[in-house]
Amino acid sequence: MTDLEAALRRAVRGEVGFDVTSRALTTMDASNYRRVPLGVVAPRDADDVAAVLEVCREHGVPVVARGGGTSIAGQATGTGVVLDFTRHMNRLLALDPEARTAVVQPGLVLDRLQDAAAPHGLRFGPDPSTHSRCTLGGMIGNNSCGSHSVAWGTTADSVRELSVLTARGRRLRLGPEWAGAPEGLRDLVDGDLARLRTGFPDLPRRISGYALDALLAEKGADVARSFCGSEGTLGVLTEAVVRLVESPRARALAVLGYADEAGAAEAAAGLLPLGPLTVEGMAVDLVPSTEGLPRGGAWLFVETGGDTEAEARARAEAVVRAADVVDALVVTDPAGQRTLWRIREDASGTATRMPDGREAWPGWEDCAVPPARLGGYLRDFRRLLTAHDLRGTPYGHFGDGCIHVRIDFDLLTEAGVARFRRFSQELADVVVAHGGSLSGEHGDGQARAELLPRMYGAETVALFERAKAVWDPDDLLNPGMLVRPAPLDANLRFAVLPREPVDVEFGYPSDGGDFSAAVRRCVGVAKCRTTSVSGPAVMCPSFRATGDEAHSTRGRARLLHEMLAGELVTDGWRSPEVRDALDLCLSCKGCRSDCPVEVDMATYKAEFLHHHYEGRRRPAAHYTMGWLPVWLRWAARARMAPVVNALASVRPLAAVAKRLGGIAGEREVPRLAGETFSGWWRGRGGPAEGGDLVVLWPDTFTEHLSPSVGRAAVRVLEAAGLRVVLPPTLRGRAVVGDGTSRSAAPLLSSLTARRSRVCCGLTYVSTGQLDRARAVLRRTLDLMAPVLETSAPVVVLEPSCAAALRTDLPELLHDDPRAARLASRVLTFAEALERHAPDWTPPAVNRPVAGQTHCHQHAVLGDAADRRLRESAGLTGELSGGCCGLAGNFGFEAGHYEVSAACAEDQLLPAVREAPGGAVVLADGFSCRTQLEQLAGVRGRHLAEVLAEGLE
Repeated sequence: MTDLEAALRRAVRGEVGFDVTSRALTTMDASNYRRVPLGVVAPRDADDVAAVLEVCREHGVPVVARGGGTSIAGQATGTGVVLDFTRHMNRLLALDPEARTAVVQPGLVLDRLQDAAAPHGLRFGPDPSTHSRCTLGGMIGNNSCGSHSVAWGTTADSVRELSVLTARGRRLRLGPEWAGAPEGLRDLVDGDLARLRTGFPDLPRRISGYALDALLAEKGADVARSFCGSEGTLGVLTEAVVRLVESPRARALAVLGYADEAGAAEAAAGLLPLGPLTVEGMAVDLVPSTEGLPRGGAWLFVETGGDTEAEARARAEAVVRAADVVDALVVTDPAGQRTLWRIREDASGTATRMPDGREAWPGWEDCAVPPARLGGYLRDFRRLLTAHDLRGTPYGHFGDGCIHVRIDFDLLTEAGVARFRRFSQELADVVVAHGGSLSGEHGDGQARAELLPRMYGAETVALFERAKAVWDPDDLLNPGMLVRPAPLDANLRFAVLPREPVDVEFGYPSDGGDFSAAVRRCVGVAKCRTTSVSGPAVMCPSFRATGDEAHSTRGRARLLHEMLAGELVTDGWRSPEVRDALDLCLSCKGCRSDCPVEVDMATYKAEFLHHHYEGRRRPAAHYTMGWLPVWLRWAARARMAPVVNALASVRPLAAVAKRLGGIAGEREVPRLAGETFSGWWRGRGGPAEGGDLVVLWPDTFTEHLSPSVGRAAVRVLEAAGLRVVLPPTLRGRAVVGDGTSRSAAPLLSSLTARRSRVCCGLTYVSTGQLDRARAVLRRTLDLMAPVLETSAPVVVLEPSCAAALRTDLPELLHDDPRAARLASRVLTFAEALERHAPDWTPPAVNRPVAGQTHCHQHAVLGDAADRRLRESAGLTGELSGGCCGLAGNFGFEAGHYEVSAACAEDQLLPAVREAPGGAVVLADGFSCRTQLEQLAGVRGRHLAEVLAEGLE
């Protein structure tokens, strides 16, 4: 233990982390930069913060305050001690509806404040797209804005008082009329009044530099306002009194279509006199699909408010009439508005990939110019991109003249980094020529501070340095930011990654087969760190259960990044830190769809586990549950189901078996079916006559644990006029159609051939046994060869198995063209009925439903066909999102029970408890049904079972 660590542990009541994991999680924010800290402290209160500052001052170690870690410019990273306010100092201390104020701690997430203010008809004005995970402290440090700034201004406009600790331990209460000003600040201002009155651009989004002009007498000498945007370089915030604004009772969203980006930009300023709440812009090259948007090549999202829906709509329609548009759409339905806003909010992530898959990066993320000059600035910006052979997709706050953009810089080679520097310098000059600010929202950090002399001139920058010295004479707080900055091309986070591709098992088709590129996908926007989700969203259940960054998608990606770097995590694939962080990943695949950049942590986990345990003994659960298909087939062949069930009911025997098998003691062992699904199938005498041929996949769970689902599916599919068969069980079959295994080979070969079963390999993939998974999947492809020669679809009832066949199969066997062919044939139960029996009318069940959309269905398969099928059957209501928490083997593994149960309590169990009387509890996944039964005593049913019952 170092002297610094020991001193901090003696002085601080909060957690002190100098371990590899704690440091690795804070090496980066959402920027291009990386710094390795000495340690991380989670203070419990202001006294802890004061103690940290005292210890670090004695040791000459810098201190960096960190909120949600979503900063774009690198200001939330440092080489000293990082203060993590999200763990303890994250509370709303008071809310006064009459005064319209709130008292908050720096680690409070913005959405939690909005949730508390909403019942009073109030809200905090600024709302960055990261509102579900950014913190008030970070917003004050960066002077954040968001989409509603045309109505409610920046964070500085919403701050009344700030409680701050200086680096030397002084406790200040900052406010107007010089309240809390440190000694020497007023003299500094009085000595340079002319510069402060003339040297700062007058525009709504001037975030760059220190806001020293807020200290002018005519502006109220507001020390709190001046402190906003100082990026943790002047003092450490411990508490804030913030203003709230009245939230409109109703809102409407006018989406205005323009021919191109320049047209939208030039129109934006003209809409401001109409008093909109937002004027946001984006172009077609940022939108994955234009479905639901009006015609055009670019759009303005203009929100209006009112006391009633009619009033809000009338204002939106007035905006449409005033705008010269190609097409327009006015939406008053809240769900419809959320869908449209999600397109805009996800842009910070989706913009990190060009349409051809090329990576794009921040760095010039948020320059701002006067709104009336935005069109001209964008044209110059596009010309500069072309001159440097770069591409980017501008979007953002057109009404404030603030543009976000990710650019496809090559930050991996010396030549690319040199071009990054040249472009940055030239763009800074373009911004200044248009009367703009280098930063219009996210602060300067390391990305832009070096270029501040181009915007302000050397003398004003020298004034910034003198102001920093007044507040922090020892340069202890976030050194290298804003004043005396590090070069904008130093400390790039990509510099430490290997230059040659890493030898891996999966194909990573979206990343050119490069695992490093896959890990680089995580840019740190931290959508995985949301503490609550709404609608169908899933990501990230383990973070919501634990609140620990290490168990978020971003946290795991950071550890994998450091593993590849080899500087902090030094033992590569054998790293226990990475293993432990991945241990609580449920492999729900929620990040594959909910992460704006489609980080696929389930695949990364399987990859890591394969290498981590290669040539080594695995945990017992990998052998018991990873090889579950083998054990269940053996039990079925030996007709041992009754014996196994009887033994499992003897608690002492079951306890010993679970302990030896690495299974959680709290879990009940599911009962094996007395008759397998395929056994039932053989007994019924083959397929019925019908129309289109469909191959019903007998997954392990349906085959051995819930054959009633398979029987129900057969009944419904046949009632819909389809001809159902099962896959072959012998290789080399010449025909498909009766579900048996008649071979075209000679009789002897047929008699001596060994029967086998298709398998999606799910349990082997989820436990990282990729060699075994590959062997199982190749055998499956051999068996399915005759099916692939037909046009028959493959209907898979278990969503996890369907997802494995759609994604894991072609990505693991990327060298076998049959894998992609089989993946393309996979349909869910609802998809099969919709595509192959479009004229069939399901039975009228006419009941409400409750339950949860399977996480793999949400992330990989989609549930649109299921929704339509439920609607046709009169099954009303919405299913919740999230993950059930059992997640295949995850919830059964020893040590996972508490997290598994917490995930179920996140959405699934509350949805079931709140279900109306007579509701059908739908759960297509075996894990979901098991979790419901074991935690709530509720029987969930597959949609096929519900429809089959309706047929009766």
